[in-house]
Amino acid sequence: MEKFFRGKKRKINDEEEEGATKSGQHDDDFSAHFNANFEAADIELLKDSERCNRTLNWPALGTFVESKVVEGHFSKQSTAPLEKPFTIVDQLQLKSMLVENIGKTMLSVGEQQPALSAFQTELLGLMSSYRDIFYAERNDSNGEQIRVAYCLHALNHILKTRSRILAHNSKINQGAAATADGGGGGGALLKSGDAYRDQGLTRAKVLIVAPFRQSAYQTVNTMISLLFADVKDTGSRRINIMNYKRFKKEFGPQEDEPPVGAKKPDDYKRLFAGNIDDSFRIGLSLTKRSLKLYTDFYSSDIIIGSPLGLRLAVGAQGEAEYDHDFLSSIEVVVLDQADVFLMQNWEHLLHIMAHLHRRPRADHGVDYSRVKLWVLELWAKYYCQLVLFSGTASSSLVNAFFHQHSANWAGKVVGRAEVGPARAAINHVFIQCPQIFQRVPLPDGCTLADSADARFDFFVNSILPKFRDSLKVRTMIYVPSYFDFVRLRNYFRREDVSFNQICEYTKAGKVARARHMFYTGGRHFLLFTERYHFFNRHTIKGIRQLIFYEPPTYPHFYSELVNSMHLSNQGKKLPTDYGAMSATVLFTRFDAHSLVSLVGSRTAASLLSQSAASTDVHMFLTDNVG
Repeated sequence: MEKFFRGKKRKINDEEEEGATKSGQHDDDFSAHFNANFEAADIELLKDSERCNRTLNWPALGTFVESKVVEGHFSKQSTAPLEKPFTIVDQLQLKSMLVENIGKTMLSVGEQQPALSAFQTELLGLMSSYRDIFYAERNDSNGEQIRVAYCLHALNHILKTRSRILAHNSKINQGAAATADGGGGGGALLKSGDAYRDQGLTRAKVLIVAPFRQSAYQTVNTMISLLFADVKDTGSRRINIMNYKRFKKEFGPQEDEPPVGAKKPDDYKRLFAGNIDDSFRIGLSLTKRSLKLYTDFYSSDIIIGSPLGLRLAVGAQGEAEYDHDFLSSIEVVVLDQADVFLMQNWEHLLHIMAHLHRRPRADHGVDYSRVKLWVLELWAKYYCQLVLFSGTASSSLVNAFFHQHSANWAGKVVGRAEVGPARAAINHVFIQCPQIFQRVPLPDGCTLADSADARFDFFVNSILPKFRDSLKVRTMIYVPSYFDFVRLRNYFRREDVSFNQICEYTKAGKVARARHMFYTGGRHFLLFTERYHFFNRHTIKGIRQLIFYEPPTYPHFYSELVNSMHLSNQGKKLPTDYGAMSATVLFTRFDAHSLVSLVGSRTAASLLSQSAASTDVHMFLTDNVG
């Protein structure tokens, strides 16, 4: 195997030995997590055992649920339970070179205080325990704080890995030198034990997935600041950031980039500012005084990419460029803004995760005497930490994804925010039209996959006939899933229903015609996809009846679309009041997360707890929800 870090043989300095004991082990959560070696029976127990859940509440991070295996032999090696929140940086087990640069980094990302906030300290404390984390409260106010936190964690993980490997290299070389005069193989003898197993089958250890080039640009700049602070202030130190000019040109703001429309919502302006290309990938190689960008994945410590960019890098079986080996030894996966991946192509992310920790197709020069035992057993997924940040907890896909891919032996932590009336999307609706929540009946034993058929049948048989009346003209049907959109579109065509359509693939000219025909009543229905709304945020005028085929992924889309039914957007024709209008939301028991965001925790619990004999229709006005 190629040496993990190349260079001339030299004495290990203080920075490289920081946190290392005489045996080369680190007495912290990093060591405790990755030095744990289990038997096959333990892994089977991890797969099959029930988990124990408990709810905790920390001052800054809020309420979250810790879940872990607690039964059997496996529990003897489990991580320490979470008790008190982390309050000071010294508790976070960060490398000193990172701690020194936190102040300038916080100021460089626009924060007011040159120190980690209480929120960041608690979040980093959870990350440093190497539990899986799902935090669905990412927003514009804490987004950069979260970025600094996971960059600190990723760099700290790489630096600790590097320190351990260099310390072990030194001890092996010293052992070889000590026995050279007397013959024998001291270095080989040292390597034959398990104490110096410190590597994976490939070099890359951290994978960061982000939606846009601008996200990667900010992430890399944050890492540079954390590593080197202001490069101009380094004095006599020689700092090398290789290929940064190329990086800035390809990932930074583009000169010909059109400005975001002034009438767009503020959250849209912030999300789509900068370079929003969604096909990219880049490798980063780190040493003490240099950061090299655009390194080959097999020479990289950190890989940053978008779902599409990484999907193209992996390829598919049968393709000439099919290669997933660089994902075989990933130890930390960070998914930032995972909700945006839903609006791009969720299948790309699933493809990447399906190729994580597979057996490599080639050995890539690996030195098996240095490979960790649990890597050789192909148990890497049980040691890998998954950290997922999302701007919404509404998506059942994101929730299911996290729990499906959370196999970490240390357990997982899931944020659980209580949504009160003030935060509920329905209480941000300011027009007084009836808002109807219609539960879709599901047969006994119905699964999430089967619910799509049940929803479609209920819609075409029970909902659609009510809205085909001429008095219900100008009805817009909001469809979050493109597959559901295609299914409805095909049905409308077969049944010769008067409708028009707008989706993410509709050309601008056709969009303008569809909007005009709908506004003038030339078409009865308008099929409208969530992705189109996400990427364009146009105000559709003339909506008289609004049907949400299922709850929107983003709760604020609900209030935004209902408010667009304002009389000022209706033209000169009727209605003159909101009594003839309505907003209808179809939901099932699988939409619990979405309902909480729309109507609040208590109201959602009430809607979902109704017995089969009770009514499935609930009507609200904006002043009687709570």
